[in-house]
Amino acid sequence: MSPEAETFSREAAAERAGVDVAYVDQLVDLGIIAPGEDGRLSAGAIQRVGVVLGLERSGMSMPLVAEAIGRGNLSLDFVDQPSYRRFASVGTETFREVGTRTGVPVELLMVIREAMGFAQPSPEDRIRDDELRVVPLIQLQMAEGFRTAVIDRWLRVYGDSLRRIAETEADWFRSEILEPMFAAGNSLIEIGQRTGLLDEDLARFGDEALLALFHGQQANAWMKNIFEGFEAALTNTGVRVRLDRPPAICFLDLTGYTRLTDERGDAAAAELAGQLARLVQRTSVQHGGRAVKWLGDGVMFYFREPTPSVLAALEMVEGASSAGLLPAHVGIHAGPVLFQEGDYFRRTVNAASRIADYARQGEVLVTQEVVDAFDGDGVQFTEIGPVELKGMSEALRLHVARRAG
Repeated sequence: MSPEAETFSREAAAERAGVDVAYVDQLVDLGIIAPGEDGRLSAGAIQRVGVVLGLERSGMSMPLVAEAIGRGNLSLDFVDQPSYRRFASVGTETFREVGTRTGVPVELLMVIREAMGFAQPSPEDRIRDDELRVVPLIQLQMAEGFRTAVIDRWLRVYGDSLRRIAETEADWFRSEILEPMFAAGNSLIEIGQRTGLLDEDLARFGDEALLALFHGQQANAWMKNIFEGFEAALTNTGVRVRLDRPPAICFLDLTGYTRLTDERGDAAAAELAGQLARLVQRTSVQHGGRAVKWLGDGVMFYFREPTPSVLAALEMVEGASSAGLLPAHVGIHAGPVLFQEGDYFRRTVNAASRIADYARQGEVLVTQEVVDAFDGDGVQFTEIGPVELKGMSEALRLHVARRAG
């Protein structure tokens, strides 16, 4: 029997949906879910209970929803689409019981639910089926000696990154599929029928695309570890002397972005941010850099060495001008950084951000450390003297970087 063909008693359905039997009985009485001739409920009915529970917690009146369903104005049939099988059922074990059985600290197990975007559970709440699928990897990490704090960070970073992916997907589904259907006068039932035809392909291709993109990101991240491992091995054997070129952090900001948002609205600002993202992402990758985070009106980059950061920054500023975007300005500092949770920290990062704030439009400002480590051609540096920046304990020797000649 396929999972969707399996049927359940009301008690079992309530248990899998994580609600009381009385709640299931209420939905049956209202006609929102319907048992079969044998009185048992399908897996689809359990999915409906989860959706209805979410609607009710959002403030919708169940009697009104039931009335609309009875009149044929609303339908929950879309829940039968394959993608909605991702709405996991509640298991039989509590978080505490799973912790005892697996050896994983219950506090760490509860982070799984938070990483999936839900409120923090209690140790006595029952763990869901999808949450259980995360546990074996945590067990493997712990068996290899991973620190609990590192696993905690991993879960939260995964959760936050996937939240952004899921919200972006939901946004284009709404703007590109649902809204045009509503505008064409389709009812909710008609929309459900039409999206049902798309559902299986969207789910399959979406999963494949997500995994392919993730594997590409893994390849890039793993190559960094491979390179640094080889570099350390060669240095230890005396084959190669480590070059004294610290990593560089680069901040690029747009002049006038806030004013543009106020004058032309969020849509225009979002379009501008998208153009900037395409421009700087391409340029940074060509020079071996990586965009660490997007800041609305700017971007933070990481470069393994200062030289490519300067060359990339000059191209970005020139590219923004050529593309008709707002004028850009850049701050770069080189020095030790601390990597944590997909981001970089320490004084080097703070200094680069302050320098970008200080730079004028169209200007690339760098520190003495960047100038000392620069080993390229075609760039000249003009010192503007020691500058005291907000939040910095001492003045920094800053230089304006320009194309030579």
